[in-house]
Parts: sequence; structure tokens; C-alpha cells
Amino acid sequence: MERAISCEFNLDTACVELKFADGSMISIDTVAVENEVADNMYQRSELDWLIYNQPLEYANVVLSGGLEKYIHGTPQHRLTD
Repeated sequence: MERAISCEFNLDTACVELKFADGSMISIDTVAVENEVADNMYQRSELDWLIYNQPLEYANVVLSGGLEKYIHGTPQHRLTD
């Protein structure tokens, strides 16, 4: 995969959008992801924090297949950081 040149959350589409140096783009539907992996409001809140504050980290976790591990391994107090 090419080097990402931008990554941001698009509020209009509820997607995290990555643009790469070769002109390609990936759009991650955050609502669909939450519906698949989040079991409760705390996990959804954790994902929302990540989407709004660190969209590149969110994309990396989703694309690497580690989202469930992230949700179950991250302390809930991180929401206040």
C-alpha cells in the first residue's frame, strides 16, 4: 500500500477517509464498523473518541484487523484523556 498523505473523519458521510500518494482512496464506514464490533455504549464511545481525535490510528487498527482487540484491551478511562 502506498504512503497515506491525508486521513480525516468526514462528518457528512460518517467515514474515515484515507488518501494515498498514488491517488487512491479508502473510505471506512464507521457506523458499519461500530455495528459489527461494539457491544455497548462504552465501546462505541471509545471508538468515537478515536475517530474524532486520532483518525489515522483508527484506520490503522481497522485495516490491521485489530479492532476487537483494541476495544477489549483499552481502559475506559481513556475517554477523559
